[in-house]
Amino acid sequence: MYSSGDTSLWPAPDLDTSVKNFRDIGLLEKMIFPEANPYSVEKAKLGKLLFFDPRLSSSKQISCASCHDPELGWGDGRHLAFGHDRQNGKRNAMTILNTGYYHRLFWDGRAANLENQVVFPVQDPLEMAQSLKTMEKNIKKIKGYKSYFKEAFGTEKVTAERIQKAIATFERTVVSKPTRFDSFIKGNAKALSDDEVRGLHLFRTKARCINCHNTPLFSDNQFHNDGQTLYGSTMQDFGLYNFTKNKEDIGKFRTPSLRETISTGPWMHHGNFPSLVDVVEYYNLGNPAPIQRSVQVDESMRPVTSPILKKLHLTKTERQQLESFLRTISTPSQKMNPFPLPK
Repeated sequence: MYSSGDTSLWPAPDLDTSVKNFRDIGLLEKMIFPEANPYSVEKAKLGKLLFFDPRLSSSKQISCASCHDPELGWGDGRHLAFGHDRQNGKRNAMTILNTGYYHRLFWDGRAANLENQVVFPVQDPLEMAQSLKTMEKNIKKIKGYKSYFKEAFGTEKVTAERIQKAIATFERTVVSKPTRFDSFIKGNAKALSDDEVRGLHLFRTKARCINCHNTPLFSDNQFHNDGQTLYGSTMQDFGLYNFTKNKEDIGKFRTPSLRETISTGPWMHHGNFPSLVDVVEYYNLGNPAPIQRSVQVDESMRPVTSPILKKLHLTKTERQQLESFLRTISTPSQKMNPFPLPK
């Protein structure tokens, strides 16, 4: 049924009553570029140069690629990212793969789009620690960039807005290649093993992953509290609440895409899960929150976990099959040869 090429033949998913606007997993659509920042080869090329250029940072040693390395699944492979003066950040660096499909950016959704997202790490004192005005000034000084800006925007003028648009355009080109899963659901029944197909079925039914990781992106583009607030600990993080200040948003984080998940660990917003085995077992147990017995907490701010979370009672074999399926929606990490930056 799953390899028939006809999704109407698929078994019904196990959906929670709280799930709204459900759309099943499938093939990724072509990337859509916004009208305010349409795609061009020249703009994407400029954006790529800027993305890898450490001169955007105050130390001139940290680029966007420092935390988003193509050979590390466009992440950094670290528990928590580090930036300016080797300071640790507060969250795991998310991959930029497929970020052009997201409705909001960052774990807490504080950026409305990729253009808006670009300026946050630049100005963050823990990351690139640079003002936009100084960033703009430093790029203006580099004569080699003039021709790139002219080809991308029509004039040599360097502005923070143009830098944002160029980097965002490049980031929208960083998308997943077709996976074995994609080949399988298009009709290639030999693309997956029996255990991988069973994992696919579990993903949509008993394991209930489909409730949040739906759509062809394997993300519902929404925010959920899955018990990872680490309430009362030194790593306490209220997620979406930090942006909205609405109490119902305490502990909610954006659902990450599971495409390329094999290459994007360690997992969760805090990077505390070193393997997919840990992630699957955590959800299997119903997302038990750690108990803080010696830390005083504000009970009025206690996070409320999502009603979707339930003990799954997956057997060891089923957990292994589920993990096997997750490997089918990943592709080998990309290797990018070094290239010269403008001087």
